[in-house]
Amino acid sequence: MYVGTLSFDLLLGDVRSLKEKRSVVRPIVAELQRKFAVSAAEVGDQDLHRRAEIGLAVVSGETGHLTDVLDRCERLVAGRPEVELLSVRRRLHSDED
Repeated sequence: MYVGTLSFDLLLGDVRSLKEKRSVVRPIVAELQRKFAVSAAEVGDQDLHRRAEIGLAVVSGETGHLTDVLDRCERLVAGRPEVELLSVRRRLHSDED
């Protein structure tokens, strides 16, 4: 079994309140969950209205499938015009770790 995690550090565009921030972050998290069957959530910077950290995790029996899902998730977030992707942290773990 292999576990992969991604953590996205995002700069939000024209967002002036935490309510506006939620209206940007929630659809991204929902789309990641719906399209790729990953566990995803806002995991950091909750008190800042122009920054967001989204984390996700996925479990797979094959590293190739795991890498493919993580790559597609990263492309989805990077392609969102309402956010600027500042950094991505990727970690892969196996049973032997």
